[in-house]
Amino acid sequence: MSPEAKYLYLTTIGRRSGLARQIEIWFTRHQSRYYLVAEHGLRAHWVRNLLADPAVRACVGRRSFRGRARVVDARSERALVATIRAQSEAKYGWGAGLVVEISPAGRRGAPPP
Repeated sequence: MSPEAKYLYLTTIGRRSGLARQIEIWFTRHQSRYYLVAEHGLRAHWVRNLLADPAVRACVGRRSFRGRARVVDARSERALVATIRAQSEAKYGWGAGLVVEISPAGRRGAPPP
């Protein structure tokens, strides 16, 4: 099995322009979902875009998929936030910031990978 990709390519729709916007970002996986950490929190344009429209596209390695994004609530989901920050720290040496979850859309009832 090949090592996990280093980057996820996230495409959001610009909240003002309506145009597709893509970023390259570090990620971790946990329980069939992808997690991103926004260093600049709610000030990050990609975070603002997904708050306005949570439908996103993502590409990891050779896999492209549609999904839904959400900001993980650090108060009510403390254990999840701690897990994701620790995984990011282990993978990249950094994990501080706002945690965002990407849930891949299932294919015809199939569970996400």
